[in-house]
Amino acid sequence: MLAFLGLPGGSEWIIILFIAVLIFGRRLPDIARSLGKSITEFKKGIKEAESEVRKSPEDTVAKSDDSAKPEPPRG
Repeated sequence: MLAFLGLPGGSEWIIILFIAVLIFGRRLPDIARSLGKSITEFKKGIKEAESEVRKSPEDTVAKSDDSAKPEPPRG
């Protein structure tokens, strides 16, 4: 449908970059800093999730054994 538009070429990217610098010029360092912090937090979250997944099965079984067991039926 929009195939005739295509991707921007080299000179078009330069124009887009120039406009972005004009719009965000003074805020670029803050934007870059917050982007870096966001990436760092994302990587920490991924590492924590991987460590949760890689926990040994014994840890999971030990936790489930500590739960209260139901009383046997009386009869």
